[in-house]
Amino acid sequence: MPLLTWPTKSLPNPEPADLTLESIVYPAGRGYPHATPENHLALGDNLGVMAALLPEYEGRLDLIYADPPFFTNRRYPARVGRGEDSRRPQDWQLAEGYTDHWDDLDAYLDFLYARLALMARLLAPTGTLYLHLDWHADAYGRLMLDELFGRERFLNEIIWLYHGPSPIRTAFNRKHDVILVYTKSERYTFNTDAVREPYHPNTVKTFESSPRAGFGKVPNLARGKVPEDWWYFPVVARLHSERTGYPTQKPEALLERILLASSNPGDRVADFFCGSGTFPAAAARLGRNFLACDRTWRAIQTTRSRLVGAGNAFTIEVDGQAPAPLGQVPLAFCVEKQTIRLENPPELDYWEVDPAWDGKTFRSARQACRPVRTGAIPIEMDLPGEAASVCVRAVTVNGEQIQAIK
Repeated sequence: MPLLTWPTKSLPNPEPADLTLESIVYPAGRGYPHATPENHLALGDNLGVMAALLPEYEGRLDLIYADPPFFTNRRYPARVGRGEDSRRPQDWQLAEGYTDHWDDLDAYLDFLYARLALMARLLAPTGTLYLHLDWHADAYGRLMLDELFGRERFLNEIIWLYHGPSPIRTAFNRKHDVILVYTKSERYTFNTDAVREPYHPNTVKTFESSPRAGFGKVPNLARGKVPEDWWYFPVVARLHSERTGYPTQKPEALLERILLASSNPGDRVADFFCGSGTFPAAAARLGRNFLACDRTWRAIQTTRSRLVGAGNAFTIEVDGQAPAPLGQVPLAFCVEKQTIRLENPPELDYWEVDPAWDGKTFRSARQACRPVRTGAIPIEMDLPGEAASVCVRAVTVNGEQIQAIK
């Protein structure tokens, strides 16, 4: 079988990340304070995080979705404003997002190959891997997966189609991504009925009008069909209710189809490039248990805000570092009976409260997020029971975390 080679190709033995439990988040207080979360979010380089997960999870993950950098050699800022005119990018309020910048192609291939190899080890014998790339590197990704899984384990090359403006004037507009699907063995999950969609109205009319349509083969029109390997979903820029401002965010419908097809409720699924958090948020809503990771604090903060709305408790672990850049803006609050209220807070993106702070692990019993579109973040919330030692944590719109204890 042909192999992809480059001068620095190797499989390193990465040092496991030193993950420490930073907080447990109980959305709206559900399960607080005793429920043991099955969902885990980690801040750190995914190479070390995956190495740290091997002792417990090697061969146990039912589905992995990988959306790594695409080798675009670009830097992507995040939008942090609210209510801005999407047609006037010069007026957007921006902050640091993430970089997809490499010294050369060899450096990118080193990065991707080492991580795909660990994902192959973590995947269960009946598991499925979805690798999401585009024209910059999808050919390299396929050769790597042929090597790691065997070319016979290739299942699909899915084309995700979308619309949007393009600056290209010397070629056809590039308006699709490629999602490569590989299975660990010949036994894998594929839930046909969970992803069926209606037949096109023209197809229904054709079969209704002629008994000879389909050369004598009549499909079950009421049941619908399994989608082809090309999918159309609008990009998030056209989905106002989903936009978080995080760059390269993927639409929820895209990830939901992957989860429904290749996992079952209660399965353990993972996304080690979680970015804006679409995959873990969709997984939580669909009753899957997730592992998610990203190396940037803004991604973890964006994901946390989305998971608060998904409803299931989750942990946040960090790789031997502060979970966020610490801000110097003072944070004041008052507690009256079972109500807590912030006093003249700075512009916040998120805040949460632990009413029984033990000085070690933050147990978030209540949370408030800035609305995605317009409106102000609430500055008052009810507490579960009598407050003891109260700790409040908040994240400003600039991404800095501040804390106050009373």
